[in-house]
Amino acid sequence: METSNPANFVGHCGLYCNACGIRQGKIKNAVKNLHNIIASYGFDRIMPELSQWEPSFKHYNEFEQVMNGLVKLFGDCPGCLQGGGDPNCKVRSCAKQKNYRTCTECSEANNCENLAPYRKYYEIALKSIKQNDIRTYAEEMQKKVDKGYSTP
Repeated sequence: METSNPANFVGHCGLYCNACGIRQGKIKNAVKNLHNIIASYGFDRIMPELSQWEPSFKHYNEFEQVMNGLVKLFGDCPGCLQGGGDPNCKVRSCAKQKNYRTCTECSEANNCENLAPYRKYYEIALKSIKQNDIRTYAEEMQKKVDKGYSTP
């Protein structure tokens, strides 16, 4: 799939993948920054000593495992249509089953329980995609992303 076409980053639910903080590397960068800060102060080397004053530091190794797990799971997302995102996404499964590019093609979309978590974004996408087309919506979203827009 061509990755230079912004429309290829519109998920079945209408979310624009390039606006996602995970795809933008926010988790990966936050973990990297925290690792750098911890290392610059040498905290990683003196955790056993620090745990005498703060008992939670006894769990530093588990904390490292969690941070590494965050990067492993959320570090690099290729986008929904390229296999990224939730592998058990009900929206993706439904859209593929119905052979829809996006849920905007579905007559049940306005009341769909699968879309409930994405409702506020989806309604904007639905309106834009229906009024214009998916490519125009994606190009507009990419302009916002280029100016710093990101979803949580």
